[in-house]
Amino acid sequence: MPEKVNDRTIFSLSEVALSIQRTLAERYNSVFWVKAEMNKVNRYPHSGHCYPDLAEKVNGRIIAEMRANIWKDDFDAINARFLKVLHEPLKDGINILFCAKITFHPVYGLSLRITDIDPVFSLGELEREKQETITRLKKEGIFDANKSRVLSLLPKRIAIISVQTSKGYADFTKVIGENPWGYKIFHMLFPALLQGENAVESILRQFNIIEKTKSHFDAVAIIRGGGGDIGLTCYNNYALARTIALFPLPVITGIGHSTNETVAEMVAFKNAITPTELSDFLIQKFHNFSVPVNRALQIVTESATGLIREEKLKTLNLVRYFKTISGSQVGKNHHKLHQLTTRLFRQSNHFLQLTRERHIHQNLRILLKGSEQLLAGQSDLLKLSQKKLADRQKNFMDRETQKVGQCEKMIGIMNPVHVLKRGYSITLVNNRVVKSAEVLKKSDLLKTILCDGEVTSIAQSITKISENE
Repeated sequence: MPEKVNDRTIFSLSEVALSIQRTLAERYNSVFWVKAEMNKVNRYPHSGHCYPDLAEKVNGRIIAEMRANIWKDDFDAINARFLKVLHEPLKDGINILFCAKITFHPVYGLSLRITDIDPVFSLGELEREKQETITRLKKEGIFDANKSRVLSLLPKRIAIISVQTSKGYADFTKVIGENPWGYKIFHMLFPALLQGENAVESILRQFNIIEKTKSHFDAVAIIRGGGGDIGLTCYNNYALARTIALFPLPVITGIGHSTNETVAEMVAFKNAITPTELSDFLIQKFHNFSVPVNRALQIVTESATGLIREEKLKTLNLVRYFKTISGSQVGKNHHKLHQLTTRLFRQSNHFLQLTRERHIHQNLRILLKGSEQLLAGQSDLLKLSQKKLADRQKNFMDRETQKVGQCEKMIGIMNPVHVLKRGYSITLVNNRVVKSAEVLKKSDLLKTILCDGEVTSIAQSITKISENE
């Protein structure tokens, strides 16, 4: 009861508090819906109760602020609906539409007791934030900036923003490290939080570090595995999306969900649904390069073998032709010489028979002299023919030797060894070149030819890649 002191009515503080409590209870005896921003949830794990800080802002300035409370049972029900609708738990910094009742406690003062929160309203607010980010990036003309980056023909150095304990990161490194073709892809982890309140700040910090060493990498990969669509709202953040769009290296994402594409994924150079698909994308880049090279190696090998075989056959034919022509020419000259010698002896005998009686001694000298001259002339003729034949033979052999030398030089240039020295190899099975995985079977004995030796191995597993892959 109030006291009377010197004509004054004096109330105690508790009486004033109880009066306020009764007045508010009579005036505000029903629940009503309110919209506000939840700055902090302030949940106490021990009791399960929450004491949110609520605020209303205009142009970034707080024009109203009030405390609230959510009892444990109400919080559990509300949080379950948020996870079902938003794929996100109730958290700091979101706009909410809540059902509340005004309460007043003599000790704790005025507060709002929240009994329900509409997750659909918050979903709309998050979607609005996402659309605002997209509109802002497009207005600045940078929405497709990262897509215009040029990814290396062979992206061999990848900076990864992820968590070391993430299943997605483990899947990515496993596929990259154990690819059956032996492609070597260097990757370096830049650890960051991938969801929650501090995710954006953590990821941006790692982007800043990578940018300082950008010359050491071909691309940046954001890898997040597990958790479905939960915790994805940070990837709609304007600052993060803008950093990805303007980053000097191609940014590829494997955030690990199949629905509700985030802005970060939209502006990235390449978005894969899962980290495994992202690793397959990088391996396919190596396939796109290695398959034509292997085909070129096969074509060069086959062409060189055919050219060698053709030139060898031409050389053999030329040798046979040369032997035939040379033998025929020598035979003709020998036959001609034999005819001349026979003719000479016949004429000599006839002449001797006619002049034997009259001028035997004189004619004998004349005959001998004439024979010597004739033989000398025919001998010179034979030597001249032999010299011409030798010159023709030498010129012919020089020309053919020069052609063979040019062929050897061309064959040397196309020698597969030069290709092997650049890091490629030729695989044989049963001494036949392997052109397709179709001809292999498990436990086949393989021989791999390198530039400086051979390696023998056994096929333990065979993975066939379709043309679509």
